[in-house]
Amino acid sequence: MAVRRVLAFVDRPRERFEAAAAFWTAVTGTRLSSRRGDDGEFATLLPESGDACVKLQAVGDGGGAHLDLEVDDVRTSMTRAVALGAAVADYHGDWAVLRSPEGRAFCLVPWEGAARRPPVFAGTRLDQVSLDIAPDAYEEEAAFWAALTGWPPRRGSLPEFTALATPGTPVRILLQRLGEGPGRSAHVDLACADPDAARALHERHGAVCVTRGRHWIVMRDPAGGVYCLTERDPETGVLPPA
Repeated sequence: MAVRRVLAFVDRPRERFEAAAAFWTAVTGTRLSSRRGDDGEFATLLPESGDACVKLQAVGDGGGAHLDLEVDDVRTSMTRAVALGAAVADYHGDWAVLRSPEGRAFCLVPWEGAARRPPVFAGTRLDQVSLDIAPDAYEEEAAFWAALTGWPPRRGSLPEFTALATPGTPVRILLQRLGEGPGRSAHVDLACADPDAARALHERHGAVCVTRGRHWIVMRDPAGGVYCLTERDPETGVLPPA
């Protein structure tokens, strides 16, 4: 199974979709595509240049994020994912919704040749989806994602983080072991040249700061979704030298 690209989906409650769209287009320097889907639940953040890699989805309740994996052959990749422990939730012929061993939803979609990375905007780049995993599911879930993508895991800045090497794809996958509470959640991260400057920009557009961590600032957007501004280089995606 060859994963060609990883896409980030920002999931927000249907009744707050417009607020989410206004916010995320403003802080990423993008414009919103036409809405699509049976209920107009999908839209894409279109960058000034490069190929889009971030999308929005209106969901019935809650919110968070999920991954779309662009692959050469959806059916073959679906069979491979099931063999590794995934379950098929919905198969549409040209794309499929699956659930990982922990039960988190992700999609397999066909790769159509996109390869150009969108530019950095205001010193930031939305470039990572963090999969927030319950402690008792972490080892199995981490092994599943590494096997599914074929990308080796790399230890993060703290013991609870594992990053998958994601060659040539605009969105990284971070595996985070939660200290307590249920898993199966996810959130997006932005790499920021200056996290405090990014925080100020995001607050001007209606976000609020929740808390500050060692290398990140936890934020809440106007639609109620949590995400992080991280102290990573927007070009390389890695932390600066200690």
